[in-house]
Amino acid sequence: MPILQVALDFMILERAIKAAEESLRGGADWLEAGTPLIKSEGMRAIRELKRRFHRVTVADLKTMDVGRIEVEMAAKSGADIITVLAVADDPTIQDSIKAARKYGAKIMVDLINHPDPVKRAKEVEKLGADYLCVHVGVDQQMIGKNPLEILREVAKNVNIPVAAAGGINSETAADVVKHGAEIVIVGGAIIKAPDIENATRKIKEAIEKGVKIESELYKKYGKEELRDAFMKVSTPNLSDAMHRKGAIGDFIKIGDGKIVGRAVTVRTLDGDWAKPVEAIDYAQPGDVIVIDAGDGRTAVWGELATWSCKMKGIAGVVIYGAARDVDEIKKIGLPVFATHIAPNAGEPKGYGEIGVELNIKGVKIRPGDWIIGDESGIAVVPQEDAVEIANRALDVMEHENRIRGEIKSGNTLSSVVKLEEWEVER
Repeated sequence: MPILQVALDFMILERAIKAAEESLRGGADWLEAGTPLIKSEGMRAIRELKRRFHRVTVADLKTMDVGRIEVEMAAKSGADIITVLAVADDPTIQDSIKAARKYGAKIMVDLINHPDPVKRAKEVEKLGADYLCVHVGVDQQMIGKNPLEILREVAKNVNIPVAAAGGINSETAADVVKHGAEIVIVGGAIIKAPDIENATRKIKEAIEKGVKIESELYKKYGKEELRDAFMKVSTPNLSDAMHRKGAIGDFIKIGDGKIVGRAVTVRTLDGDWAKPVEAIDYAQPGDVIVIDAGDGRTAVWGELATWSCKMKGIAGVVIYGAARDVDEIKKIGLPVFATHIAPNAGEPKGYGEIGVELNIKGVKIRPGDWIIGDESGIAVVPQEDAVEIANRALDVMEHENRIRGEIKSGNTLSSVVKLEEWEVER
């Protein structure tokens, strides 16, 4: 029967212990002290997991050098399995294996980022590795990579157990087993769940029965699914995913719903509504018209233009300037964002351009960039980074879901994330 290994990729040991307790109740087999946890808490994390739960404990050291020293530290602390990187030199892997044997531990070689994982898998098997791990790292997952094809080839070419890691959830767990994984390593789809016990139980069922169990979260999105991905996340999620950049505040939201679409850009003068209205004819269904009117206070947008967008299927309008006919726009239901509201419009003089690069409050907006608008403001996602940013924003949202659950169980935000402990030293 395949083994379910839970990767406890926390920074805070107390959170990892709580997640471990819940996952074991849900049927987890092995516990992994994840790399962030070990870097944050050191060998104490391994000792505590082993002492409390007496389960097979994996130390995800990802050792690259000084294998003997690192493996000895982990093994003496209670680790049953220690990970070493396949990209490490042979002497490092050999020394790690010797150190592990001395203390009754085993070595799992992680193939992450190796240019020829199948060839390297055969080599490290000959060196004496106990396990192999086909691993698509978190940053690689964000750009849409998955481990299945590599997993199949590695499993066919070696005789030692193979683990699979990287974005696995209840929809994909059965597939990795079918492709040869004897150990299924799951992190986010368990530890980010508000109900870890139930999430673990679903994945365990998927593994044991070989079935796909639908999951709304903990999946990665590709280019063709971006609209769905952006609909799931908030502009604060996106701001966090972009390192607190790419967001614009101080907009007034008129009309219902959320904006998600590709930008059709317009530059105009305060009150000149010719180019903004003409842009409706250029836009395609699902697009978002973004108008830079210089933060002017004379309306360049109103009810009739909004009706035109509604009938054409345009997703929404963002105006760095003024809109009017607010009551009627609300009835239409199309989301319109503006920095000002005013009853008076200007004249359609036709100054300006369509399809040009804009810079609104220091945020660059190009034709084709993704625009997301909600009650908190506007986020602009560069089109070339859209897949990565969408997946990172989902990751932010999922982590917050878990923190929200911990708060609702009686904690505070500061106590959950150990805020004072992680303040910048002054």
